[in-house]
Amino acid sequence: MKKNIPYFRFEVAPMLKKTNKYCRYFYRQLTKKSLLYTEMIHINKIKNNEKILLENYNVNNIVLQLAGNQPKLLSLYCKKAEKIGYKEINFNLGCPSLKSQKGNFGACLMEYPHIVSNCIKSMSDSVSIPITIKMRIGINNSSSYTFLCDFINLLIKSGCQRFIIHARKALLYNKINTKKNLIIPKLNYKIVYKIKKEFPNTKISINGEIKNLLNIKKHLKYVDGVMIGREVYKNPIILTKIDNYIYNCKNKFITQNPLIIVKEMFPYIEKQLNNKISLITIITPLLNIFRGINGLHKFKKFIFNKKNYLNSKKMEVLTNALSFIKIK
Repeated sequence: MKKNIPYFRFEVAPMLKKTNKYCRYFYRQLTKKSLLYTEMIHINKIKNNEKILLENYNVNNIVLQLAGNQPKLLSLYCKKAEKIGYKEINFNLGCPSLKSQKGNFGACLMEYPHIVSNCIKSMSDSVSIPITIKMRIGINNSSSYTFLCDFINLLIKSGCQRFIIHARKALLYNKINTKKNLIIPKLNYKIVYKIKKEFPNTKISINGEIKNLLNIKKHLKYVDGVMIGREVYKNPIILTKIDNYIYNCKNKFITQNPLIIVKEMFPYIEKQLNNKISLITIITPLLNIFRGINGLHKFKKFIFNKKNYLNSKKMEVLTNALSFIKIK
């Protein structure tokens, strides 16, 4: 790996109820270098169960993503996360969900720059690892280029060391539902490029409907890093090419054969089954590794058929299901 390639050159976006610890373990088998994230975790959830921080630290090169608006609690859990070994702490300013709006966290906090500033300063003053922000280019009417520059400038002064910018503004307060806000309004990559020019000494990564290796390379001409979420989840095999393509790091232990990848995870799957985790929970993130391969429909149908578990061990069900996958 070249020394001048930053560790965040490529990162997999945090996705609620998708990039859980089983998913992250799976992704780490496909790429040793990519930066991975926990799902967004609200500080109140940690307050009720601090073990969450340790339980989510299950692979190396991982970022803890926090949500909330209380500087003291954010500071406290940043300290604990640093001791555990997290690479970065990321503050979520991108989630547009109704729940986040009601709870005053996520994207709606972009309306309150000084609250965000206080949070970031408290977090940054507490730890030596980077404090970063995942955000939108704006929300509703607060989406001018001047607003964005002023917002970023304030947070740089508060201690934010890197910005991951989703190149689409968030439409909040019943203007549009969360699912539609993943594709509406249109993306504006050029604004993110312009922000990088405006702040040349600040690390800027880009996010939003980036689909393939060629797209990644194109964006990296203008920004410091690229984050992909849904496309990786839909087609995880792309991760097997990242270490070589982005980090110039050839890894002979990473195969692109989906069947071998899943079979190499058998010891991990058995261990989790022994911990009373359901097979479906463990392997759901793996299913799309067979995208476009003959037999995927039969494989899924067999796995999700409860009758197949009555007289068979769960590993036997998985092994039998894999027999439907036909790789040319």
